[in-house]
Amino acid sequence: MSPSPSSAGGAGAASPSGSASASASDPTPSWWESVSQARSRILALSAILPPAASHDVAALADSDRPARALLRSPAAYAALSDALRSGGGADDPACHWLYDTLLSPDPDLRLAALAFLPLLAALYLRRLPPELPSSLSGFEAVLLAVYSSEAKNRQGKPVLVQVPDLSVPSLYHTPAFTPSSKSPRRPQPPPIPPPPANPVVGVLSPPLEPQAAVKSTKRAGIIGVAFEAYYSKISQMPAASKVDACNAVAAWAGQYCKCRFELDEKELEEEEGDSLGSVSSEVENGKELEEELARMRVNGDSSGRNCCEEEVKEARVPLSWELLQPVMRVLGHCLLAPLNPVEVRDAAAEAVRVVYARACHDLMPQAILAARSLIELDKSARKAAKAAASGAVVAVGTAGSTASSSRPSSKPNTPSKQRKPDTLLVSK
Repeated sequence: MSPSPSSAGGAGAASPSGSASASASDPTPSWWESVSQARSRILALSAILPPAASHDVAALADSDRPARALLRSPAAYAALSDALRSGGGADDPACHWLYDTLLSPDPDLRLAALAFLPLLAALYLRRLPPELPSSLSGFEAVLLAVYSSEAKNRQGKPVLVQVPDLSVPSLYHTPAFTPSSKSPRRPQPPPIPPPPANPVVGVLSPPLEPQAAVKSTKRAGIIGVAFEAYYSKISQMPAASKVDACNAVAAWAGQYCKCRFELDEKELEEEEGDSLGSVSSEVENGKELEEELARMRVNGDSSGRNCCEEEVKEARVPLSWELLQPVMRVLGHCLLAPLNPVEVRDAAAEAVRVVYARACHDLMPQAILAARSLIELDKSARKAAKAAASGAVVAVGTAGSTASSSRPSSKPNTPSKQRKPDTLLVSK
């Protein structure tokens, strides 16, 4: 019997840590065991859902790969998302299902549960501080399960990145001397080897300490580590989960002011300057920018004030770098991965602009640099896509005009003269 997410602190929240560590050491089950476990988890999920969605979710158990079918099912994701929005406590069956699924040895089942992490983190931070001590313990138990599993996998080691020392020339700057066969062989001094490079080691994530509860001082770090685990599997996540991640980051930043369009307006001014002050080009460029921002769903409030929605104000949270760093990686994937659908890229474009505005207001240099880089990459990618689309249209039009010009021209009212058959002279 698996432990339940009973409470957020003390022994109630310590149970996910030990179970998650034990599940990480379990061997990978066989194919039939994986199918049996996935079917049992799907049937357990259908039992806690409303009757309207229960039948569709239960039908996923009959597929050849039930865990993958559950991960890619929009109906299952929508049904469990609605259940999470109305739950979160110690007795919430949706949190119990996520907790038990995260402890499963089947990696596909863990992916299906990890897909709900952005929505769960958004709901958790939005409801802080809780009305009752146990009203959010279900969410906290799931977050601690992901954190404990990630801490077990790292084995107390930090996540490092090595950057080569750019002040030291590489081997390509000091090539070795190779005498040619035509030139007379003369004794040459040996090449001077480059000095040894001293790589710069940066710490992406420090060593993880075991946590028995989600304390206020450790909350951002725990959610950040959970997003690092989500980012490691983000290429397999469904589009709805990625959209929820982008919407959560935009709500956490909460800076819906006109300065989030600052970089877009600068590009518009440069384009207007290159058009030699033409009025028609100004109108055309203005319409293009307005349509682009409306399509990206970021053309909401241009008066310089934050949105007046109470839900957005309540979702705004302090953005520490330990939370913002993995979140920006998630936004980078959602914004630039070529296989993402349009709704994912648009949600990421909105979120990264809101984060840029928040970073400018809070004077966070690291966040400003990261968000501005993503915005510039997004603009260049959209410009290249527009150029490719217009080039394809021009190519199609040119091909059509060439084909029409190659046809023989004839007046519709002039009858065409029939050609006499060729007569071949044969000598007798």
